[in-house]
Amino acid sequence: MKKLFEKVFGTYSERELKRLDKDIEKIEALDAVYSKLSDSELRQKTSEFRERLQQGETLDDILPEAFATVREASFRVLGMKHYRVQLYGGMVLHQGRIAEMKTGEGKTLMATLPVYLNAVAGKGVHVVTVNDYLAKRDREWMGKVYHFLGLSVGVIVHGLSQGERKEAYNSDITYGTNNEFGFDYLRDNMVIYKDDRAQRELNYAIVDEVDSILIDEARTPLIISGQGEKSTKMYFIVDQFVRTLKKEAEFTIDEKANSVTLTEDGVQKAERAFGIENLSDLNNMEISHHINQALKAQNLMKLDKDYVVKEGEVVIVDDFTGRLMFGRRYSDGLHQAIEAKEGLEVQRESKTLATITFQNYFRMYNKLSGMTGTAKTEEEEFISIYNMDVVEIPTNKPVVREDYPDAVYQTENGKFMALANEIQENHQKGQPILVGTISIQKSEELSKLLKRKGVPHEVLNAKHHEREAEIVAQAGRKGAVTIATNMAGRGTDILLGGNPEFLAKQELKRKGYDDDVIAEVTSFADTDNDDILAARKDYDELHKKYKVETDKEHKEVVDAGGLHIIGTERHESRRIDNQLRGRAGRQGDPGSSRFFISLEDDLMRLFGGDKMQGFIEKMGLQEDEAIEHKLLSRSIENAQKRVEGRNFGIRKHVLQYDDVMNKQREVVYAERKKVLAGENMRDHIFNMIDTIIEGAIAIYTADAQYPEDWDLKGLEENLSNIFLPKDVLGFDKVEDLTLESLKDEIIQVAEKLYNQKEEEIGEERMREIERVIMLQVIDSKWMDHIDAMDQLRQGIGLRAIGQVDPVRAYQVEGYDMFQEMINKIQEDTVRYLFNIEKEVKVQRRRVAEPIAATHGDDDDTKGKTVVKKEEAGRNEPCPCGSGKKYKKCCGKVDDSNL
Repeated sequence: MKKLFEKVFGTYSERELKRLDKDIEKIEALDAVYSKLSDSELRQKTSEFRERLQQGETLDDILPEAFATVREASFRVLGMKHYRVQLYGGMVLHQGRIAEMKTGEGKTLMATLPVYLNAVAGKGVHVVTVNDYLAKRDREWMGKVYHFLGLSVGVIVHGLSQGERKEAYNSDITYGTNNEFGFDYLRDNMVIYKDDRAQRELNYAIVDEVDSILIDEARTPLIISGQGEKSTKMYFIVDQFVRTLKKEAEFTIDEKANSVTLTEDGVQKAERAFGIENLSDLNNMEISHHINQALKAQNLMKLDKDYVVKEGEVVIVDDFTGRLMFGRRYSDGLHQAIEAKEGLEVQRESKTLATITFQNYFRMYNKLSGMTGTAKTEEEEFISIYNMDVVEIPTNKPVVREDYPDAVYQTENGKFMALANEIQENHQKGQPILVGTISIQKSEELSKLLKRKGVPHEVLNAKHHEREAEIVAQAGRKGAVTIATNMAGRGTDILLGGNPEFLAKQELKRKGYDDDVIAEVTSFADTDNDDILAARKDYDELHKKYKVETDKEHKEVVDAGGLHIIGTERHESRRIDNQLRGRAGRQGDPGSSRFFISLEDDLMRLFGGDKMQGFIEKMGLQEDEAIEHKLLSRSIENAQKRVEGRNFGIRKHVLQYDDVMNKQREVVYAERKKVLAGENMRDHIFNMIDTIIEGAIAIYTADAQYPEDWDLKGLEENLSNIFLPKDVLGFDKVEDLTLESLKDEIIQVAEKLYNQKEEEIGEERMREIERVIMLQVIDSKWMDHIDAMDQLRQGIGLRAIGQVDPVRAYQVEGYDMFQEMINKIQEDTVRYLFNIEKEVKVQRRRVAEPIAATHGDDDDTKGKTVVKKEEAGRNEPCPCGSGKKYKKCCGKVDDSNL
C-alpha cells in the first residue's frame, strides 16, 4: 500500500522538496543579477541583510537573496557554484532537519548556505565535525567564502587556551568537534567568574556526519573528572575522634530532625584536636563536614537496620520494603563515614565534576540540523529524540554503482581467502579497491594475507586523521588497494585517478616546506612571508602538472570499472554498510561493491538464525565456495534490523536516565549563572532561611493540636544548630501563637541578626561573600550528587528482580536525592553566612580541580581518581595517564587545560 501511495504521490522526501521549489526558483533567478555585482557590492549584501533583520524581517524573508549571495561568492572564491540539489539541501538544513546526501555530492559546500544565512543574525553558528582535522580543513576551505563576505570564522580544537576559545566562540561561525563543544559547555558551568565562560548561547548547530555523532556516540557521556577528596584517611581520623566524644556533654542527638550536633564543649574539643581556631570558619568547611557525617554514621545509622555489610561493601536497606538497594550510596560523604565506622575500605569521594550526554547537549541548541550520507534507517530515532526528520536529497547525477549480492561462506578462513583473491584480480586489472573492516585486528589479518600475495596496499585504522585523509583521497588511483576500518577517513572524498591538491602538497613537503607554510598555500589571506609566497608559486605549478596526470588516470580508472568497495563483514548497522558502499559511484562515476560474509562472523553467529546455517550446510559447499542469493541478503538485513532495534532501545534507555540528571543539571547551572552574573543574592538567602524555618516548624509542631504541646525547645535547638545563636528565641504567651506568627517571629530574629552581620562586614563585601559561599556549597554538593546518582544508576538494574521498574525507581529516588541535596545547600549556605567572621578572607576558589576530560565509560580515568603528582618533572609523562608530557597536560600553566 505504501509503495502504491509513493508511486502516485511521490516519496515523503520528494513531496517535502517540492514545497521548496518556489524559493529554489527565486535563488536561481537571482544568479544572473548577482553575477554582475562587483566584489564590493556582493560583500555589501552582508550589512544589508543585517539591517533588514534589525528592521523586523526574518531569516526566511532574506533566504533567497542570502543563498544567491553565497552561491556567487563561492564561485568567485572557490570556483564552485552550488548545484540545484545543494540548494535543496541547504534549505532543509536551515529548517532544522537532516539532509541525507550521498557521499561525494558536496555536503561541505552545501552547508555554507544555511551557515551564512544564520550567521548574519549575529548569534553564532556552530559547525560540528567528527575530528580536529576536518574542523581545521573545513574552516580553512569554506572560511574563504565567509571571509570574502565579511564574516569572522573560528575553530575549536584540542589544546587551545581559554582566550583562544572565547575568541573562536565570539566569531560569527565556529567550526569544531562534538567533544570540544560539549566539554566547553561543561567547563563553562564550572567557572568561578562570569568572564571565564567561553561559549555564547547555543543558537544554531549543523552536525556533519550526524548519524555518527548523535547516534553512534550517544551511548557514552562526556565526563570531566577531578581530584575530589584528597585522601580517604580523613574519614578514619575523624571516626576515631568522634568515638571519644561524650553524648549530651559534647554532642546531642535530635531524632526528630535526624541530626547529631556538637555542643559548645564538643566544638572546642574539635578545634583543639584538629589545631584550628574556628570550626565554623568557611576554610574549615571540610573538617566540619567530616565531623558531622561521622557523628551521624556512629549515632543514627544502624547496622542491619539502615544498612548491611555484604562482601566488604555497605548496602543500604530500603526503609519501606526492607529490600537491599544495590548501587545506591548515601550522599555527602555519609556512605564513606559508615565505611570508616565498619572498618571497611573507604571508597574515594566523587571524581566526576561534570557530565552530559551528546543527546542532551545538542538538544539545548535553539535550532539543530544535520547532514550525512546515511540517516534514513535511523529516522525514527532522530524524530523521537531530536525532533528532526530526514529528507533525502537526490544526487546531482544518477548513481551507476553496481551493488553485487553478498557472497556468503561457511568459515571465516574461506571468506578471507576468497576476498584476498578478488583484491588481487581487481588490482591486476588496475581497478582501485577500498576494503572496509569492522576492527583494526581484521585489517591486520587481511594485510598479512595480501603481503603474502605480493599486493601493495595501505592500512588505515581511524587513529591519525590527517594522514588518513591524505591516503583516502588517493584511494581512487589506478590499482590502489586501501584497507580501512569503516570510520577511517570519513568526510574525505575519493577522487578517481587521485586528488591533485593532495599530490601537490605532498610534493611541497618533499621539497622541505614546513606544515604551517603548506597550510597557507590554498589560503586567500594576504601575506608578505617569502616562504608562503614561494610555496604558493610552486603549488600552482605542481597543481597544474598533477591535474593533467590525474585527469588522464581518471579515464583509465573509469575504464577499469571505477572504485570497487569490499566489505569484509556486515556491520550491525545497515547505515555503516551504506556509508562504506557510498564511497564509490560519486558524481555519476562508475563503481561497484560487494560484501563478503561468513557464518562465523559475530553478526551471523548471534543474529543470523539456524535456518540460514542449515540452508548453507545442505548445499555441501567447499570452504572457499560462496553462495550469492537475494534471500540470504534479505535474511542478513533482517538480522541487522533486529540489532538496530536493540541498540535504539539501549540508547533510549540511556536517555531516560540522563533526562533525570538533565533536569537537575539545568536547575543547578541556572543557580550558578545567577551567582556569576553578580546578582544580589540577599533575597535568595532569605528565601533559603524561610524554607529552613518552615521545614523545622513542620517537624516540631507535627501531631500536636495545641501550641502548648509544640516542641519549641527542640525547634530552638534545631535552628541553633543551623544558624541561630542559643536562647535568642524567647516565646511569650505560647498559647496565643499560630504557625504563621511563630514563623514571623523567628524570621524577624533572623533578619535582625543578619542585618547586624551585614553592618559589621559591610554591604558590598557581604554581597560578594554570599556569592562565594553559594558557589562553593553548590559545587561541593553537586559534585557529590553526580557521584551518588552514578552509583544509583549502576545498581538500579538489580531492582528489576523485585518487580520494580528501574527507570521509574531511578526517577523517584533521584528526585528524593536531589531534594536532599537542595536542602543541604540551603542549610550549609545559611550556616556559613551566619557564622562568618568580620576578619575572614573570603575569595572564590574551585572546590576541586578538573584534571581529565574523557568521552565514554571505557576510559582509564573513569571510576578512578586521577591524582596530580607534585613531583612529576615538566618533561616527564603526565601522571594523569594522557600520554602527554606533564608541562603540556596537567602541568600546563593555562587554566583552560582541563
